[in-house]
Amino acid sequence: MCPSPYELTYNDLNPRFLFSCLLERQEEEQNYHCHDFIEIVIILKGKGHFLINGTEIPITEGNVLLLNPGTYHKSIPAPSHTLTECYLAFTDVEFVNTPKNFIPLFHGQKILGKLPEKTKKEIFQLCGAMNQESQSRKTGRYLMLKAYLIQILCLLLRFDQQEDLSDEHHMQGYEFKSPNKTYVVQQIIKYMEAHYREKISLDQIAENMYLSPFYISKLFKSETGDTPINYLISLRMEKAKELLDRNPALSIQEAAAQVGYEDAYHFSKLFKKYYGLSPMYYKARIEK
Repeated sequence: MCPSPYELTYNDLNPRFLFSCLLERQEEEQNYHCHDFIEIVIILKGKGHFLINGTEIPITEGNVLLLNPGTYHKSIPAPSHTLTECYLAFTDVEFVNTPKNFIPLFHGQKILGKLPEKTKKEIFQLCGAMNQESQSRKTGRYLMLKAYLIQILCLLLRFDQQEDLSDEHHMQGYEFKSPNKTYVVQQIIKYMEAHYREKISLDQIAENMYLSPFYISKLFKSETGDTPINYLISLRMEKAKELLDRNPALSIQEAAAQVGYEDAYHFSKLFKKYYGLSPMYYKARIEK
């Protein structure tokens, strides 16, 4: 049996092309917004910042920004600079091991560092060709634009693969596997270990990682066998037990607060579920 030719996607890569545009921007974009489609931004010239989900990210020529659906963003040129940006918008894609209409690039982050010169030259030429095609009224314009878009996507996926995967993975074709997945899950765990004392929601974790809550849940469970929230509860219970072991005189309310719970009753129920004893009885046993 011949191997499937669709090494990037479950089926043929056939995105629904929405638009492309080349903009020269000298002033901060006023509309802080998001889309229900994918948008890729290629910085052709200049420097500045992009505000993405509340975080300012510096940009310069050769950077590529990936804006999956629901990502809030706006462009901010540096003072006395003109930013030349190429925007590509599309939908209806499904990459391997990835939710529909989500692109698995850049370690799950929103920005790719400067492209190598060869790839940069190829992508910049394709952006120029798309700009010319967009302004033309030639027959088949939509199909030509889609073809250029697919070339850019493949170049970015190839570059991302070469950066992140070993030669063995490279020979097997692109799969969003362990290096990217492990990296993202490790960052989620580090975030929880640093912030377990605070209120943490899945949405907060997702925003911190610049990923969707759905994707984080799916990715985390595939790597650890558990959900992010269950992992966080387990971490908090472990820390609470350590607190009570060190200081049995600590009140239940204080112990709960120090591991991120305002409701001492809810904390007690969780503690008993994990250790078979309420924190009050656990303290009493230690004190004897």
